[in-house]
Parts: sequence; structure tokens; C-alpha cells
Amino acid sequence: MFFKKIDERIKLLFLIMLLLFIFIILRVFYIQMIDYKKLNKYASDLWSRDLPIEANRGLILDRNGVVLADNLTTTSLVLIPNQIKNKKEVTQKLADILGVTFEEMKIHVYKKTSIERVHPEGRRLSYDIAEKIAALEFDGVYLVKEAKRYYPYGNILSHSLGYVGIDNQGLSGLELQYDKYLTGKSGAIKYFSDAKGNKLNLSDLYVEPQDGMNLTLTIDINIQKSLERELDNIVDMFSPDMALAIVMDPKTGEILGMGSRPDYDPNNYQNFSQETLSRNLPIWSSYEPGSTFKIITTASAVEEKVVDLEKDHFYDPGSVNVDGSILKCWKAGGHGEQTFLQVLQNSCNPGFVKLGQLLGKERLFSYIDKFGFGEKTGIDLNGEGEGIIFNLDKVGNVELSTTAFGQGVSVTPIQQVTAVSAVVNGGYLNKPYIVKNIAEKETNTIIKEYSTTQVRKVISSETSAIMRHALESVVAKGGGKSAYIEGYRIGGKTGTAQKVKDGKYMVGNYIMSFMSVVPSNDPEAVFYLAIDNPKNTALLSSYTTTPIARRILLDIIDALGIEKQEGEMEKDLEWTDKVTYKVPNVVGKSVEEAKKLLPNFTIEYSGNGDKVVEQSPAAGEKLEDQGTIRLLLN
Repeated sequence: MFFKKIDERIKLLFLIMLLLFIFIILRVFYIQMIDYKKLNKYASDLWSRDLPIEANRGLILDRNGVVLADNLTTTSLVLIPNQIKNKKEVTQKLADILGVTFEEMKIHVYKKTSIERVHPEGRRLSYDIAEKIAALEFDGVYLVKEAKRYYPYGNILSHSLGYVGIDNQGLSGLELQYDKYLTGKSGAIKYFSDAKGNKLNLSDLYVEPQDGMNLTLTIDINIQKSLERELDNIVDMFSPDMALAIVMDPKTGEILGMGSRPDYDPNNYQNFSQETLSRNLPIWSSYEPGSTFKIITTASAVEEKVVDLEKDHFYDPGSVNVDGSILKCWKAGGHGEQTFLQVLQNSCNPGFVKLGQLLGKERLFSYIDKFGFGEKTGIDLNGEGEGIIFNLDKVGNVELSTTAFGQGVSVTPIQQVTAVSAVVNGGYLNKPYIVKNIAEKETNTIIKEYSTTQVRKVISSETSAIMRHALESVVAKGGGKSAYIEGYRIGGKTGTAQKVKDGKYMVGNYIMSFMSVVPSNDPEAVFYLAIDNPKNTALLSSYTTTPIARRILLDIIDALGIEKQEGEMEKDLEWTDKVTYKVPNVVGKSVEEAKKLLPNFTIEYSGNGDKVVEQSPAAGEKLEDQGTIRLLLN
């Protein structure tokens, strides 16, 4: 009986061991054949260490493919402390090369970590320093590739582009706004080590970094260079508190150029104040617009048919009394009898008080809302301002009157350009934008494309056509004459706004501006220039901003390939203007006939025949009085 019980126990124990053995075999089979990859990955993760290889940020390009934000390849120092044999020697040598103290470098070399990135001393090293470190050939000391953002045009478009930090993350402007697209995916060199950090005799693995996506902007680099050049000239000539410029395609809302002063170099952003870095003035700055706002009042009055610019008249005595407040015209004694078109040409404040009264506050302020004032335009840049518009219930006769000529309201430059674009493009308010598309770097496949966003219809195409003609007349016959360009139809409006501080208007401190359209019959660009508190100049925008604007307009014409137009208005000559005459066609005429047709020119002949076979300049061109015409005779 006793032996029988022992035999049963042995059999039970044998059965248990057999089942256990079968379980072990099945488990080993499962691990080897089914769960191998998962466990191998866990093991690799325990053994493997990554030496990071930073990806390049995506490029930022202008509309023509010119690179505005690029990358430079630099080198950074990475340590694997457990692999460093003579820590004291390594610490001293690296400290000497990097120009830091032994104690500062010791923190990195002796650190209890698997991988130590030497920051900031070992980041973005120069070629010479990297060569010296490489020559040491110390175990556990590695040099890895790092990308550094580089802006080849320096300060150009700085506030819009923004800048990146030492870890290649976007901190401002488009670099911040589109950081998730521009940032790539870092790669690595994977090596294998034991628990103590000693390198195992296994092949290293290379994981290739994936560069970020490219951003193509609506900016035209040639227009941008023109803005930047003239803004620099403004600073040199007038020492302003600030200056800014914007160029927009009025039909699409695309920003073709935008800049301001003060600006900064994003390659060395650490050298500039936070105030300078953070304020993108064309979209952030808010101030009284002055007379450029009269474009909005005029368009509203024409749309509501409360005035006919050519037929209706207004007499300007020089000032107007509104509820006891005397609102003066800039011209002492006033302009006298005028059409309302001349009221716009002369920028006559009393005339605009009348337009405000004809519209009434409900209608005028409804159009101010429709044109987008008092709210953000939605441009794809951070830091946009909203401006300040009167609440309708707080608008009395005085507030209505001053708003009509651009005083007492606060607007941003981008709001003004967007609104005037709606005035001249047929009446459509479009959302401004600066990014054209986002594309993959390798294949150039566009993954996201931006196009015109129409916000609303504000005025009729008929009113828009009237306003284009009116603005052209301001440049030909009014305060914008210095911006007149022979053969091109330029529209515009000057503005001189007195600045406010602590609720009071400042004496002798103005923001002078000029809003222009080219060509006025079929606008391709709306351009706005503003100069805050220019020194050593006449306190009139017509003398300060328009000559500068003319130079930029010529560059816009060239960059966009705008051809000369027929039917431009003749400019009313000022005493400083030289008299010009249109050249007649004398080809085929006799010498005597040609002389009679060219009394205002100096003639030079080539050949000795009696008939003209060719002339220069060609018929239709304009020349100054007594300019030279060359005639080729048969």
C-alpha cells in the first residue's frame, strides 16, 4: 500500500514535469517564431543608443522661387560619458578648445547619462573648432550634423519671416506660424552598447533625417527690395519714429511686399530688443489714418448716391462749425467753390464734413464695418491688430464729421490696404494672405495651396470705376502730383494725420502717408507708404511721401511688367514741372514740313536727303521743351 502511494506520486510528479516541459517548449517556440520581432525590438532598445542627426527646416521662397530662408550645415558636440576613458584629460582638452572653464566642461563629461549634448558651448561649432575636436580622436566624443537657419537677404522681410531658436524651432513670424510644416523629422546614427555604456561590436544603423516642407510666399523679391531700399532712405533722410510699406494685389489679396522700420536681422536676432522683434508694424500698428481714409468716405457717398462727384458743388470757406467745434481746412481761407471731385483732389476737410452729414452716421459706419475696419483682416501672420472704431451710440455730429475725414478712428495699415483694394477692384473685400503654397521638399508635390478668399461685396462695380477715375485725378490734378508717371495711369491719395498722446493731439508730430493704385484703369497693385514723425521736412505728405512712392511705383511697374496705357490724365503742371510736348509723326514728310511740325524741339539730322524715313523718339512719346529729336533722311 505504501509503495503504491509512492508510485502514484511519482506518476503525478512525472505528469506535472511533462506538462511543464511541454509548456516551456511551446513558450520557446512562441518566442522564437511568433514573438521574436517584438522582443528583439525591446532588446535593441535596451542596447541601442542614438546619436541625433538634425533635419533641415523647409525652405521659404518668394513667388518666383528665390530662397528667403535657407539652412547651413553645422556641427555640434555630443558625449557618451561611459565611453570616455581619461575623463580629466578629455575635460581639459575640450575646455581649452571651446574656450570655457574646466568646471563648466566637467559638468558634461562626468554627467551620469547615456548621451550628453554639450549645450550651449558645443552647439553650431565653426569648422576650425570642429576640426580640432575631431583630431583628438577621444572615445565617447562625437561630432554630429546640425542645421542652422540662414537668411541670405539679412533684414529683408524680417518681421514676416520671423526667426528660429538654437534648437531650430520657430519663434516668430512665418517660422512660428507654419512651424509644424517647416520642421522636419530628425534622424540618427544608432549604435549598440551594454548597460555600462561600453560599445558593442555590432554594426551601426543610419536613420536618415526627413527635411521639413517648403513654403512659397506671395512676395515678389524685386518689389520687396524696392520697399526695403526706400525705407532705409527714409530713415537716413527723416529719422522717423517708424516707417512702413505694403504692396497688395487688389484682385487676389496676395501680399507682394511688406516691410517696416525699425527692423532686425533674423540671423542675429539676439542683438535686438523684444519690442523690435515682436512688432510687425504693417499688421500691428494702429493709428488715425488721416486723409487716406477719405477714399472710404467718398466711395460710401458715391455708392449711396448722395453725391455726384462731377456735378455737385461745395463751397469751402476754410472751416466749418459743428456743434461749437471749429473744423478747419488745411488751406487758410479755404478752397472756395469746388466740385466734390475737387474736394477729394484738394483733400478739403469741410467738404468731407458735408459728405459725412449727407451719409449720416448709420450709413457711414455701416460701410466702415463692411470695409473691414474694427476687426482683424485674418492675414496669415501672428500679431495682427484690430484698430478702434467709435461705438455707434457714442457717435455725435462731431464724431461723425471727424470720422469722415479720417480723424478720431484708429486703423491698421493692412486694414487700409485691404479696404482700398476693395474700392478699386470692382467692390470685393478679399482676405489678405502671404503664403501661396506648402510643398514637399523632395518631390515638390503641393500638399496645401492657398487662394483668394472673398469676404463680401462692399460696393458696386460702377462705384469702383468712378473711384478709380477719382483717384487718378488726385495724382494728375491734386495733392499726389509728385507720384505722377508719364504714360502710366497712377491713382492715389495723400494723408497727413496728427498723432495723439494721452488723449491730446501732439504739436508738429504727424504720420504722413500715401495710398496709391497702379494702373488705375485695371489695378494690379495697391501700395501704401506711411512715415511716422519725419524730421526736417515740410509737414505735408504731398511733399514728403509722394516722391518716394513714385520711385517704388516705378519698381512695381517693372517687377509686374505693367505696360504703358492709353488715355492717362494730363497732369496739371506746377511751377517746378518742366513743360513737355507729345512728339508728332513726321516720317514721310519733307524736311521743311518736319520743321514746321516740330517747333518745340531741337532737331538733329542724319543723311542729306529731303525726306524723313525714320525718327527718334517715335511719334506719341513726350519730350521736354527743346528736347532733341533725331531724323534719318533718305
